[in-house]
Amino acid sequence: MKKKKVLVLSDHPLSPSGVGTQTKYMIETLLNTGRYSFICLGAAMKHNDYRQQKVDPWGDDWRIFPIDGYGNHEMIRSILQKERPDVLWFMTDPRFFGWLWEIENEVRANVPMVYYHVWDNFPAPSYNGPFYRSTDEVVCISKVTHKIVQEVAPDVSSRYVPHAVNDKIFYPYTTSQQLSEVATMRNQLHAASTNFANPNKKFFFWNNRNARRKQSGTLIWWFKEFLDKVGHDKATLLMHTDARDPHGQDLPHIIEHLGVSNGQVLLSTNKIQPEQLAAMYNAVDFTLNISDAEGFGLSTLESLSCGTPIIVNMTGGLQEQVTNGKKWFGWGIEPASKSVIGSLQVPYIYEDRISQQDFHNALKKAIRVSPKKYEAMAKGGVQHIQENYSFHQFQQAWIKTMDEIVEKHGSWKTRTGYRRWHMKEIA
Repeated sequence: MKKKKVLVLSDHPLSPSGVGTQTKYMIETLLNTGRYSFICLGAAMKHNDYRQQKVDPWGDDWRIFPIDGYGNHEMIRSILQKERPDVLWFMTDPRFFGWLWEIENEVRANVPMVYYHVWDNFPAPSYNGPFYRSTDEVVCISKVTHKIVQEVAPDVSSRYVPHAVNDKIFYPYTTSQQLSEVATMRNQLHAASTNFANPNKKFFFWNNRNARRKQSGTLIWWFKEFLDKVGHDKATLLMHTDARDPHGQDLPHIIEHLGVSNGQVLLSTNKIQPEQLAAMYNAVDFTLNISDAEGFGLSTLESLSCGTPIIVNMTGGLQEQVTNGKKWFGWGIEPASKSVIGSLQVPYIYEDRISQQDFHNALKKAIRVSPKKYEAMAKGGVQHIQENYSFHQFQQAWIKTMDEIVEKHGSWKTRTGYRRWHMKEIA
């Protein structure tokens, strides 16, 4: 049986971004069936080498072409002609793919388009309606996203497939060796803040891109003012990110300027393997995400999978993580206000913003939480992940989705369900 070939447009699948990670998971899932092969345009990262990359151990079944940006008309036309893929799969914010939908007539006439949609902002974006209707299947990362698609384009085929966590990597440490690794890491964090020694201090973790909407600078400022209130020995903030990002802020400068460079705020900037990241989640007490606009928030999902409670802005997919509607696996902070932002591509969306006071109140609860309540949140979070975001469920959902799309829509000579449109001049 000839393998079905999938063309992928997304963040580079070997990059550490949430989009890249989920792309990688989807690809590996379908490769393991033995029925699919992949061509990827690896975007959204800096490249030192633009030559074709074959990913071990898959060889010709998984090829990556590093590119700047997300692609263009001519790239897609060339690949369609040369490679003749059976499906085009793409993922991230629709504003990056407006150019792709412009040539829908050339693409969909030959292959179905499957869009893994990242959009958790209200109000429902009616201006995205033409994009949704120019796609054979819209797959949604969260219940919020699925609700938005159904509201904007109820006639479009859509389904809910949430992000997943690989629980073979992200899980609570229990062995003596693992616990020793955690103890060593916590000792290192304590040693980095000897001026504010406290064996009972809490460690807060932030693992995100240093982007303005992620509120990296605001987080440092608010954390400093929290310490001013409760004591600088009560907590330490560890930030795993790019310290200086052209799309973000100069974090070392902010830390120095605010006077929290004596171990109150620590930076982890080296690229690390997922296993090392899992150890960090296990070593800290809480993971934070106060982003104004968050497509989903993979770091907090990974944190819960490791048994570490979270403190998040109740926006987008984050609100689905911190509670199942009955139990809480940390603290969710309700937005105190909304701001309207926009651009020529995205004319109107809300950004949900929490208040400094509400953030401080959540941190106070965190540093004073009883061992019993903490254990209940930790165990509940692990169970929540297993029930709703399991790797197995994710894999089965993508196999089912892609198999159904291939069978239903076909490609090239077997393509069904799409009629090429033509421009007509009316006198």
